[in-house]
Amino acid sequence: LILIRPLSSLFAKENLNHMSEQQLNRYDRLINEPSNDWDIYYWATEAKPTPAEFENDVMTMLREFAKNKKREQRLRQPDLEYQFEPPR
Repeated sequence: LILIRPLSSLFAKENLNHMSEQQLNRYDRLINEPSNDWDIYYWATEAKPTPAEFENDVMTMLREFAKNKKREQRLRQPDLEYQFEPPR
């Protein structure tokens, strides 16, 4: 949980506002259906193959995000103020 929560929270902060309704549904399924958060981490970091039911564009986005090509420090979850922005 220490690694997956900052990863998924930072991914959400950066991507949720730009996702389609279908992508949001796939993301919701991804973070809620697997019984083990470590599975998501292993799939995102390509340590284990992703099951077919979760192999989609959102998993591809999460994998790219997990590569951290910008070398950002990702040791803590983001502040939650972004969740309280006024609707556009």
